[in-house]
Amino acid sequence: MSLAEFKQAPWQNSHPCYQRSVLAIVPAPEYANSEVLLASLYRAVGFEGTSEGSVPQSGRDLDKQIQKLREKRQPPPSGAIVGVEAWNTLLHGVLESPKLPNQSAQRFLQVTPIVPSTGLFSGAARLKGNPWNAGKLIRRMICLGSKDQVAAQQLWGSLFDALSVNDKDDIFAQWLDQEMSAWNQGESAWALAPIPAEDMAMLGTSDFNMISFMPARRFTKDLNAIMQAKNSMTRRQWTSLLEAVIRLASVSHVTWLCDVHTRIWSCVKASFTGATSPANEQEARAAIFPESPQYMTYGGKALQDLKDKVSSYLSARLGVNALLWSLDQIGTPYQGDLSTSAGVAALCQHVSMHKTTLDNLGTLEIIADILDQELHALRCKKGIGSNLLEFARHVLGQRQTAVSLLRGYDQGYILKKRGSSSSSPWIVSLGPVAVLALVHCSLAGMGGPRSVHRLGQHLEAYGISVDKHDIARNDLGLQLRMLGLVLDSPDAESGMLLLPPFPTSQITQSL
Repeated sequence: MSLAEFKQAPWQNSHPCYQRSVLAIVPAPEYANSEVLLASLYRAVGFEGTSEGSVPQSGRDLDKQIQKLREKRQPPPSGAIVGVEAWNTLLHGVLESPKLPNQSAQRFLQVTPIVPSTGLFSGAARLKGNPWNAGKLIRRMICLGSKDQVAAQQLWGSLFDALSVNDKDDIFAQWLDQEMSAWNQGESAWALAPIPAEDMAMLGTSDFNMISFMPARRFTKDLNAIMQAKNSMTRRQWTSLLEAVIRLASVSHVTWLCDVHTRIWSCVKASFTGATSPANEQEARAAIFPESPQYMTYGGKALQDLKDKVSSYLSARLGVNALLWSLDQIGTPYQGDLSTSAGVAALCQHVSMHKTTLDNLGTLEIIADILDQELHALRCKKGIGSNLLEFARHVLGQRQTAVSLLRGYDQGYILKKRGSSSSSPWIVSLGPVAVLALVHCSLAGMGGPRSVHRLGQHLEAYGISVDKHDIARNDLGLQLRMLGLVLDSPDAESGMLLLPPFPTSQITQSL
């Protein structure tokens, strides 16, 4: 690979040093919703041999099998308890997940991912082609948010145990899991799939201990809290809470990575242009890892701010890769890493040492030409930028349904439409399930009620800014009161105390 080849296809020909970085956005997100995230997570943690591309076809095969048995009035497979008609009604009625407005004419199986085996035939990101693996994104978040490989594998194993159906689950979940197994005979068996060593993306110890803001680390703690609450409710209620936490954490994590990329490029570019750049690991860490960013504001429009972060990331990605290929071109390749503060500081020093040769090559002009060439992509009108925005919009936003009667199906959303028009903006506003989940996580390990300020701090850990004084008056305060999650107290900040929604909220976490 050469600089000239990179210029021809800059999104396909990333430099090996860039590709190996644990801070790279891998896998590249595309369309998904909360149920796609959970179904793909089922496949990643327990169905190792199941590919994302095989899921839609498995759904079509299962539906074809059911319709064939209905037409010929044949009995169900051995081990099944309900008849064919009842099973058809269950999949196409009771368990059916609403389709999007543009899917109303399409026929495919799409069910609520209550139990793992639903992930064998439902919940792929796309119905054709090779869908992206959203479960691997969640797995990578767990790795980045864990202090070491042992902790990551332990949390991954605990998640597998929590996602498994056992005798502590409600009777409907136990029955459904057994019935699904009878209808999915010959498919992959549910078993823990350990995190492959080559996929173990870990931050360096120094960075992990010193970074103050990192959504992936907050996510690992919240995941523990959600798993502790499992036995306090039905399986369906618990998976809804899990989805709410996953959807907020995944978008916040991807936005954080975009932010970090932009900061890395700023440092590297400074060393190339002669401006002040990090001279050591400590300075690099302070420069590339944000301390308390605000990616969204509660009650405000969200997508434009996210679009700005994505656009900056795309420019940074092109710039960093072009510079790395330029170093190869002049015969002084960078041999370090882009995964740590020390690695970024070393790259800055390396670029500064070879600044004159890079100037002679015309690196700045090359980068400017590539940015002009990819202007449409940088505006997020196509390609990676468009995919990232679609990911954020559909994961965070309340599900828009083809059937208007099902518009209240999704209650774990983070964004909702301000009005009923299709052009109405998306604003940050938590659904009741998301409120329950985040209040529980914010109080996990606490010995009792805490000020509502605690919830504000928890949201800020995911990049959502909220004024604690506004909570009593906005829709978040209304949700908290309707759900019985606050106690009005003149002695508390904002006059409101958060109440634990589940008994496990007071269990001390071992993190």
